[in-house]
Amino acid sequence: MKVDFIAEVSSNHSKDLDRSLEFINRAADIGCNAVKFQLFKIDHLFAPEVLQKREEIAQRKNWELPLNFLAPLSEQCKKRSIKFSCTPFYLEAVKELLPYVDFYKIASYELLWDDLLSACVKTGKPLVVSTGMATPGEIQHAVDVIKINGCTDLTLLHCPSAYPTPYQEANLSAIQTIRDLTGCDVGWSDHTVDPGVIHRSIHRWGVKTIEFHLDLEGDGEEYGSGHCWLPDQIGDVIKQVRHGFSSDGDGIKKPISSEIQERLWRADPSDGLRPLKSIRETFYD
Repeated sequence: MKVDFIAEVSSNHSKDLDRSLEFINRAADIGCNAVKFQLFKIDHLFAPEVLQKREEIAQRKNWELPLNFLAPLSEQCKKRSIKFSCTPFYLEAVKELLPYVDFYKIASYELLWDDLLSACVKTGKPLVVSTGMATPGEIQHAVDVIKINGCTDLTLLHCPSAYPTPYQEANLSAIQTIRDLTGCDVGWSDHTVDPGVIHRSIHRWGVKTIEFHLDLEGDGEEYGSGHCWLPDQIGDVIKQVRHGFSSDGDGIKKPISSEIQERLWRADPSDGLRPLKSIRETFYD
């Protein structure tokens, strides 16, 4: 089974192009299949009365990804053979991203916005949609909107929208619930930073897509919240997952190449002593 890992940069890029490019390089180095950014304008993300009264939210303007980053980020992804994705948080962003992204990602907070879902689908690009905070009815409505508009490549992500998410609240069994409800592929968007949760989502619940938040060294805007992985941490998990699948073999029980020599050191049936009599003579002077 193939599992795709998507590295979510979110706001950890610090509006620094070199740093943003380094996210792509590190994601590729640790074996990710895609890297994802976010495209928003704070004035189009929150209502005016919220920005007027909540200074900490207004300060998120410093997290906006510059539009002129899109071309070099996309190009670097091509160079590193890794897919480039971005979440649009306003309608015009769908068009702005179209020349660059391999797929669109819809955040949990925008699941109810039919116009955004429709705009993404009409581009013909694949769509990945998070379902944090949603009820079954809300998820089914979003899927209906997406399919009515002609989407043929849709992945849903089970995603508790808590940053971080306690592992006890991951509710991984809801992955199958969403599958049964929608008939869609369902992956896991991780905010637990817990290797056990990721392994369980794959090996028990069969997810083929894992999204996770990445920081480079712990200096990113969101790292302090506790929901971001560092490259070495998640890199080890990716390696473990892939080694695990590679260990399945072909199911044929036979001596493997690395144990052939040890066969000679089994107890001889005539006297129960090791090694086989056929090689004991090699120990005589």
